[in-house]
Amino acid sequence: MELALLLVSMAAVVLAATAISERLHVPAPLLLVVVGAAASYLPGLPTIHLESEVVLLGLLPPLLYAAAIQTSLVDFNANRGSILRLSVVLVIVTALAVGAVVQWLVPGLGWAAAIAIGAVVAPPDAVAATAVAKRIGLPRRVVTILEGESLLNDATALVALRTAIAFLSGSVAVMDVGIDFVRAAGGGAVVGFAFFWVVAKLRRRITDPLMDTGISFLTPFASYVAAEEIHASGVIAVVVAGLLLGHKAPIIQTAQSRITERITWGTVAFMLENTVFLLIGLQLDWILEDVSESSLEPGRIVLVCGMTLLTVVVVRLGWVFSTLLFRRFGDNPLPASWTFLVGWAGMRGVVTLAAAFVIPEETEHRELLLLMAFTVVAGTLLIQGLSLPLLTRVLGVPSPDPAEDALARAALLQQAADAGFHKLKELEYDDQHGVVDQIRARLDQRTFAAWEQLATATGEETPSELYARIRGEMIDAERAKVLLVRSKGKAPSDVVRQVLGMLDIEESMLDAGTSARESVRTGSLTINTGRSCDDLDTHPAIETVADPVCQTCLDDGTRWVSLRQCLECGHVGCCDSSIGRHATAHFHETLHPVMQSAEPDESWRWCFVHNLTG
Repeated sequence: MELALLLVSMAAVVLAATAISERLHVPAPLLLVVVGAAASYLPGLPTIHLESEVVLLGLLPPLLYAAAIQTSLVDFNANRGSILRLSVVLVIVTALAVGAVVQWLVPGLGWAAAIAIGAVVAPPDAVAATAVAKRIGLPRRVVTILEGESLLNDATALVALRTAIAFLSGSVAVMDVGIDFVRAAGGGAVVGFAFFWVVAKLRRRITDPLMDTGISFLTPFASYVAAEEIHASGVIAVVVAGLLLGHKAPIIQTAQSRITERITWGTVAFMLENTVFLLIGLQLDWILEDVSESSLEPGRIVLVCGMTLLTVVVVRLGWVFSTLLFRRFGDNPLPASWTFLVGWAGMRGVVTLAAAFVIPEETEHRELLLLMAFTVVAGTLLIQGLSLPLLTRVLGVPSPDPAEDALARAALLQQAADAGFHKLKELEYDDQHGVVDQIRARLDQRTFAAWEQLATATGEETPSELYARIRGEMIDAERAKVLLVRSKGKAPSDVVRQVLGMLDIEESMLDAGTSARESVRTGSLTINTGRSCDDLDTHPAIETVADPVCQTCLDDGTRWVSLRQCLECGHVGCCDSSIGRHATAHFHETLHPVMQSAEPDESWRWCFVHNLTG
């Protein structure tokens, strides 16, 4: 019962601290570390020793897998050079640099132990970096690099740590180091791909979302254990399997299975991520107590911990800027301000603390090594994590613009709908009930709603907003009726549950659309998709007419939603969400290919011929 009470209390603290962090606009990991450190001194609270096996086998595989299945393999591949330099080379450089500093400051420790603690503190944490980065709205490319780095750097660090510990015991030769690293990386990749292949085969035959999610839960643990059994990297196995399964999910899973898996893993990751930082803080009490018995003087201990923290920060910043100088003439290098943020976002986490416990207990000054690991974790989280938002604002680094996202989403949905309509023309059917008209209406409603999110004018209700408000009130009435029927026992409980689930799904889609429109209206619409066509190239953006109107709407006595201007002749017409759809009608009449939004603060164009935004 004591253990159960402790676990329940920790879960409650995690939820409460996360809610408070939202109000204080402070990243939850930082607040939870502070709460855990303070709680470690509470009387009556049992001392919690975070065992390395619990983290490396119980927490690390699901956390890595949850991050990997949500990571874009396309974005990962586009930035693989930066990711590999950070996750492999920088980890080794940091381990050697920290090892040299510690060997200099702690006489008699030995190079093997010094490099071991260097490997422990070298890898930034997947959870800490991305949690802070996404919260403050760093550019997507920066987040992709940080995510990719943190998925792979643990493998490099753990292999380096294993090698250093082997040197401590005198059981490894220098020539074995390279072989061990290649075996760990290559073996882990092979195991990860093997699990991807097996799970993909199973998923093509399984349609039950619960069974599919059960397989998903098994995958990270099984792949990790299988790789470690052959002395390969379990981390790489989990990451490879997760990246490939996430990339192929739209092909090998049913839609319901994807929704169930996404929600389930989101919940698991949320609880584990935040619990991890609470556990980090809870280690402070007993680590300081052990250090108090060290033979080293307090001043030396403080100096070593401070210099270790300074070294990991300086080495990372120096590394990222040195690589920037070498690549400044290469393809699409990061701006200097973005590079600084990549260097500064080097927060360490639970893997660093867990890896420190792997160092053998008989190692001299082990209690100091544990305190050094805790200092680096807490120091980087609090110093870098708290200052990162301020530095982002000072450097003027732009966050992803929700308005640009809305435009890209609308354009992609338009292309998808056009592909669907093209397929519809190829199908053979006997439509005696007007089904095709219903399909066209539903596709149009979805596409129009996406385009209407771009309307930056406030104070006017778009058709999709009107639909969401009316349909939302109708759903409330429908749910009330279903609940009334349920209370009278007039319908089977399974049927009631299914109907309520259908209403919940429809209502959640309405809520998502409403919140998206509110965020879009805080941005301004300029976009560069990196894609173009001959028509867009020959029709650059212009200053649209002042106070535009759709004359055809005025003549017909109808209202428009948004206005578009033809870049061939200057004609102004209403968008497809409007009753008349006069901009599209103008294209069909004249074949003028490109129009531009005539709305305030919008400078995007649309090519009717190639379905591209510019």
